[in-house]
Amino acid sequence: MSAPRRVLPDAANRRGWCPSLARPMPTGDGLLARIHPPLGILTPAQIRAVAAASRAFGNGHVDVTARANLQLRGVTEANRPALVAALGGAGLGDMRADGGPQRLTLTSPLAGLTGEAVDVRAMASAIEAHGLAIAGLPPKTLVLIEGGGTDLSGIAADIHVRATGPGIAAVGLADEAGVTWIATCDEARTAEAVAGLLRAFATSGRRRIRDLADTERGSLVRALPAILADAPPPPSVGECGPRSGSGEGSAGSGKGAPLSRPSLTRGPPSPARGEGKPALSVEACSFLEVEAPFGRCTAAMLDRLAEVADGLGIDEVRVSPTRGFVLPMRGVPSHRRGEPLADLAAAGFVTAPDDPRRAVATCPGAPACASGSTPTGADAARLAEAFRPFAASGMTAHVSGCAKGCAHPARADLTLVARDGRYGVVLDGSPGDAPALELTFDAALERVWRAKSGTLAQAFGPSPSPRQAFAEPAIGTTI
Repeated sequence: MSAPRRVLPDAANRRGWCPSLARPMPTGDGLLARIHPPLGILTPAQIRAVAAASRAFGNGHVDVTARANLQLRGVTEANRPALVAALGGAGLGDMRADGGPQRLTLTSPLAGLTGEAVDVRAMASAIEAHGLAIAGLPPKTLVLIEGGGTDLSGIAADIHVRATGPGIAAVGLADEAGVTWIATCDEARTAEAVAGLLRAFATSGRRRIRDLADTERGSLVRALPAILADAPPPPSVGECGPRSGSGEGSAGSGKGAPLSRPSLTRGPPSPARGEGKPALSVEACSFLEVEAPFGRCTAAMLDRLAEVADGLGIDEVRVSPTRGFVLPMRGVPSHRRGEPLADLAAAGFVTAPDDPRRAVATCPGAPACASGSTPTGADAARLAEAFRPFAASGMTAHVSGCAKGCAHPARADLTLVARDGRYGVVLDGSPGDAPALELTFDAALERVWRAKSGTLAQAFGPSPSPRQAFAEPAIGTTI
């Protein structure tokens, strides 16, 4: 059941810019500096540089974001210039200084490994080059290039590009209902088409394309280069399927299913993980995939990741929107794949396909985040184990430090929104939705433990009285 939308109490405090190295963001544990790896790719040497910078200029904690970027925490204004110099020397410096997006595209970390119909990485590189020359782009502008076996349906992009056949791509614009597909062109002309849309969008004064009025959206479509005049028509929803970055289906498709977190997929879904979340077979795949637990890792974990990559002779590691990393394994004998995976698990990475932490999103919470009131990380770890049977059936959960829901703004089957030590419970909704009830974390956790897979609605049904809903103690405690 989806709750009515509420107005976020801190909406006025939302920042209209994205942090970078040169312009970090103040938060609860110091300044947060964001690193935007070009095309989401790091060399082992760059991974070591990030780890060293985290130790020298931060607090040793590194976040992996849903846009496949990295964040150093605990930076100070005094050491920020040295941080900029160190990472700039490693090839990880900021790309632009005009307030525009440091990284414009998001692609699958499996691009080039799964036999996709278009060269996703070349397309992304061309779009990035065009974007650097476009002044006035809002900082959160994102072009999502689909393909390569990753489910990116939970990503709120502005422009969508999707392969529809060998060397052919469709281009679409985000709207409140999902995506409107507006053009189809050959692979060589796609970057030019996207650049035309971006140039028109940069003059609109809007923060996101989904916010455009119908007349403004029409202006963008008319801005498509004349070279597309003889291109084939865009695909219908039936050909491409519904797509959404905002929790709904495509235009005209009605209300969509709850969006899962991005997942790396290859082959038919596995019943063990649920529809759309197949287990990965190390022997059968051309890559190894690991996640940072709840999107957070340490400098020591990064050092170990670089060591494993070097040991395998891998010259690149790809940052993944699943808040982890992908190691391409083509050319690596199958008998050498088990040991590095075990090494990464020992270092603290999530490696098992059925690990329930993969199904639970959370932010750092208090005190790391200035907006948070509760240390959500520890609570998310406890919830994950109780949530295991639900995760196995493909359901997702989110423990959010506040109603902004930075870790997972989209819908989840169960969302717990922290507020002054308690949690609002939202079923089949997003963090900004009005909670059905409010509980202590122990009380909410006890309900999950008691529930059976697929019965969250019953577990969190209406309480007999408002007093019980707001003051229910954990089992075994007294009031």
